Amino acid sequence: MSKKKDKDLKTKNMHKKNKKGALRENIEAILIAIVLALFIRAFFVQAFKIPSGSMKDTLLIGDHILVNKFIYGVRIPFTNGATLFKVSKPERKDIIVFKYPEDPDKDFIKRVVAVEGDIIELKNKKIYLNGKLQHNENYTIHTDPFVMPEKFSNRDNFGPVTVPKNSFFVMGDNRDNSHDSRFWGFVDFREVKGKAFIIYWSWNKEKFGVRWNRIGDLLR
Repeated sequence: MSKKKDKDLKTKNMHKKNKKGALRENIEAILIAIVLALFIRAFFVQAFKIPSGSMKDTLLIGDHILVNKFIYGVRIPFTNGATLFKVSKPERKDIIVFKYPEDPDKDFIKRVVAVEGDIIELKNKKIYLNGKLQHNENYTIHTDPFVMPEKFSNRDNFGPVTVPKNSFFVMGDNRDNSHDSRFWGFVDFREVKGKAFIIYWSWNKEKFGVRWNRIGDLLR
């Protein structure tokens, strides 16, 4: 074999090795990125999309939010909600994402109104917490002036009930159009996924456009 052919063959083999090496490096980078993304999603931050108007006007249909999963403790996978260590617990007014008690495959988002030990009661749409009238915050809206009697619905008149240990009473900010603790009971701490903290994207399906003014809004 001539020196030229031998050199060409070596060059060709080197190119093949370089291609294989580059391909392997790309695959490794992709796998590391996937593992890292899954790790972050499992323990720190997860994205959710708002499908209903129960939290209107705080959250609108089409809002995409990020949820802090670390703030309430690192969950141990496959342990029914056990935590490796607890950072804090949800407090009143926190907006939380949790497993829907009547269908754990679904995620719900509501605002914490009462925590363990609190006595909560609704009288004609007004909330009483531990016997004291709670004045509506600026995030609360009522769209129906009609007050439903308790014998027909828990929407406007409910309780009093005491929130059990490690549980929370949650409601939507759109008080007259929210399926929440008034109807299906309390949220167990083990079912809480995290605290919503920011809107990172918002799409108005009806107007087929981006709600630019909502992007970056911190949730309170």
